[in-house]
Amino acid sequence: MAFDVLTIGDTVIDAFIRLKDARVTCDINDENCMLSMRFGDKIPFEFDVIVPGVGNSSNAAVACARLGLSSTVRVSVGRDENGKKCIASFEGNGVDTSLVLEEENKKTNYHYVLWYESERTILIKHEHFTYSMPKLSEPPKWIYLSSLGEGTLPYHQEIIEYCKANPSAKLVFQPGTFQIQLGVEPIKELYALAEIVFCNKEEAQRILGIHEEDIRKLLEGMRGLGVKVAVITDGRNGSYVMNDDGAWHAPMYPDPKPPLERTGAGDATASTTMAYLEKGLPLSEAILRGHINSASVVQEIGAQKGLLSAEEIEEWYSRRPADFKAVAL
Repeated sequence: MAFDVLTIGDTVIDAFIRLKDARVTCDINDENCMLSMRFGDKIPFEFDVIVPGVGNSSNAAVACARLGLSSTVRVSVGRDENGKKCIASFEGNGVDTSLVLEEENKKTNYHYVLWYESERTILIKHEHFTYSMPKLSEPPKWIYLSSLGEGTLPYHQEIIEYCKANPSAKLVFQPGTFQIQLGVEPIKELYALAEIVFCNKEEAQRILGIHEEDIRKLLEGMRGLGVKVAVITDGRNGSYVMNDDGAWHAPMYPDPKPPLERTGAGDATASTTMAYLEKGLPLSEAILRGHINSASVVQEIGAQKGLLSAEEIEEWYSRRPADFKAVAL
């Protein structure tokens, strides 16, 4: 069958640890913040929550399935109990798992999320899996590529070749840490092939190698890489978008109550925007639905519990404030 969405990336189990005895210190500009706890002591925590089958691309697959699209994941797990938990989580969320790779003598990725107030600091360790593009009888309508671990440059080249050979599959690229650290040159074709690239303001600065504060210039820089649609998120300031038709700003949806924790907010925005483009909405409307899903996700623990159905998103949209609309820059 031809899937609506194929998501590619690493999957992981997140172990959330709710801290209560810590503090955050920042520099004079409220940047370069550090989470600190007493060294060499026993630090109490409130509770922990285990969330399997998450990660940028995994979250996108679940978001799309919940919105009624057929989605499948190309991820790798170990042939272990944690791998089984990830697969079961995908299946429970309506995501096809026929392309999941289970590898012997490998451990499923397991991260620790130090959760303090509404923010999280993640301790990560990526297993080195054997990556390859799946054999598909028909290309998907969309390919959603996000975070992969180190040593995956050959895999990226394989993805590039697949996209070039199957131009009907629209590529959404949400660069992760390793992909940004690679620099543009080794994967410049990914940017040039991308229908949409999603990143936040700080990531855009790192990708372009500039410390530019002007959002329009950052958008122009991303577009200069060949990206058809550049989307830059800027926290509570919302998202900024540029394509051939111009640039505009989409505000955040008002939080119904203070955020619980922010894991997966960006994934919800990006994947939901893509899903609504597939559903036929214009970009200016699709990204507003992305912001609604993001506002819901931050009300729950983890990146997937708060993801909404299409009916729920439209119900939230019906209650939108008058200024919740895209405005030209």
